[in-house]
Amino acid sequence: MPDPLAYSIRPTRDPAHFAAGARMMMTTDPWIRLGFTYEACLQAFDGPCKEIYILESGGDLAGFVILQVCGSFSGYIQTLCVAGRFRGQGLGRELLRFSEERIHQLSPNVFICVSDFNEPARTLYEAWGFELVGTLKNFVRDGVDELLLRKTLGPRMGYIPPGNAEAT
Repeated sequence: MPDPLAYSIRPTRDPAHFAAGARMMMTTDPWIRLGFTYEACLQAFDGPCKEIYILESGGDLAGFVILQVCGSFSGYIQTLCVAGRFRGQGLGRELLRFSEERIHQLSPNVFICVSDFNEPARTLYEAWGFELVGTLKNFVRDGVDELLLRKTLGPRMGYIPPGNAEAT
């Protein structure tokens, strides 16, 4: 587990963070293998119902996560990215932990997709408790399937978020 004093996670709406995040994505897998351009990576930050959080370590942007927090698919971790030089230090697990805590304020279900070739990420997600719920054939590009994973506390109906007295 990383030293909690050595990193921080905070929300952002700063276009400079989006640009840096897009550059981070396009220089790391799975986005390299999927053929994402800078422009395609930058589009990941656009749209309604998204919360974007950056992870900084030692003053450097080390990673980020984009969460879908409303609409019919609320609770979706759309993008989780850790810069290449920061991988293997437990920061991906910290972004997962943070994302799960945030999503559970809204929903009992946490969803994430992983490309079928991305074994390191799939291994991490399954060790974190995610289970395969479906396969999206040729979803991003031909010949590559996206695996839809879910981690759940139970059904959406009747779910009471931690600290709330009313069901959603």
